[in-house]
Amino acid sequence: MPNIRDHIPANLPQEVFTDLVSMPGCRIERILSRGQTSPESGWYDQDEHEWVLLLEGASELTFEDGEVVRLGPGDYLNIPAHRRHRVSWTDPEQTSVWLAVFYG
Repeated sequence: MPNIRDHIPANLPQEVFTDLVSMPGCRIERILSRGQTSPESGWYDQDEHEWVLLLEGASELTFEDGEVVRLGPGDYLNIPAHRRHRVSWTDPEQTSVWLAVFYG
């Protein structure tokens, strides 16, 4: 049986994105981060809504309107389509394990 914590590398020089489920209208992705952030000039501006749950670690999302949201284990957030955002911080000392659900 697969586990969301399977295959987490000890060394994580870049974020790792893994599709767990992908079908028309819905995609579920595991994201692994350790100290990575979005590029300073880059904002996510997605056509889909995104519901994100932080399972482990710590992170921070910044929205174009200036709102900053700090996430810890168990925290979740729904991001409407086209709400521009970026990952402004992830804990460099531990792996942040995200579950992201993208939907129409």
